[in-house]
Order: sequence, then C-alpha cells, then structure tokens
Amino acid sequence: MEGTDPVNKKLAAALSGGAVLVVALTGCSSGSKGTDPKLIAWAKNVCDAVPTQDAKIKAANAAIAQTASDTTSSPATIQKTDSQAFQDMSDGYKALAAAISGAGAPPGVDDGAKRQQDVVKNLDSLSASYADLKKKVDALDTKDQAKFASGLHDVASQMANLETQNKSGTAALQALEQGEVKDAIAEQASCKKVATTATSAASGSSTAG
Repeated sequence: MEGTDPVNKKLAAALSGGAVLVVALTGCSSGSKGTDPKLIAWAKNVCDAVPTQDAKIKAANAAIAQTASDTTSSPATIQKTDSQAFQDMSDGYKALAAAISGAGAPPGVDDGAKRQQDVVKNLDSLSASYADLKKKVDALDTKDQAKFASGLHDVASQMANLETQNKSGTAALQALEQGEVKDAIAEQASCKKVATTATSAASGSSTAG
C-alpha cells in the first residue's frame, strides 16, 4: 500500500495534462457570419468527433485519479484501471487524428494542409505513446509489491515525459486553429459544448500539482 500510493498519485498528476489537448480544439471566438461555408462544413466534420473522444479521455483521467485517491487499491486494481485508461486515451487520440485526417485540409487556409498534417502526426504519436504505456502497465508484476511500485514509478516517469508531446500537440492545434478556422470551429455546437464543460471543469478543479 505504502509503496504504490505515492507513485500512483504521481501518475495521476502526470496524467492530468492529457485532457488539455482536446480543450485546445474547442477555443471560443466571437464567430464570424462571413465564414466560408466550406470551412464551416470542414469544422463540423472535425467538431462532431470531439465530444465523444473528449469524454473518453476525461473519463480515463478520472478513473486513474479515483484509483490514486483510494489508498486501499490493490496492485491488481491499479493495473486493471490504468491499463483500461491508457487504452481509452490511445483510442481517443487515434479517433481524433482520424477525424482531422478524414476532414482534409481546411479550405482556403494558407499552409492548411501542413497545419492539418502536423496535428494528425501529433495525435497519432500521442495515441502510440499511450498504447505503449498500456503495454508497460500490463507487464507489471502485481504479485510483488516492491516490483510493482518500481514499475509504476517508471510508468509515471514516462507519463511526465509525455508533457512535451502534449505541448507540441497543443501548439499544432493552435496553429491549425487560426483566423477563420477558429471562427468556423466556434460556430459548431459540438465544440461549444466541449468548451463549456472544459471551462466549468477548470474553474472547479484548479489544483496545483
């Protein structure tokens, strides 16, 4: 219990940045009624994929945080919860990458294709990283407390390294979401919905780690 608890809390703290990336795709703007209808259609294709994946990623964050806060969680419970959470996060980012890839480059946007490809590459990379973390968690020895705690520590350290990937993914999304693209996204009900829940969540849980 003592061996895994601090480490699992570290894992939960490291994971808390995961949901930030999806929020970057839902930035609000005043909106512009003169936005190109083709761009509006493009934004709808992207935004319609966001709520489901955003919910999946946030639920995965919450599951790990819940397990971390329960000091009675056994290694087997931690392993099962974290494994499923990493799988869900991997699936979530992969689905977002597929949605943005499938939508194509935003029409009428300078460097739109490059910006779109940068986002897809970052999301695919995050998906692969979370899949790798799942493999590592699945391989942990739940029968040996010391080995399990040590292995979980390695997973937490790898999670901390993902912060760089999260930052570059957020930067890529912000680069894609400029000017009329931001206006078009801001007009989508699906992205507005996620932005609203993100804002209320942020105001309700501003904890320093």
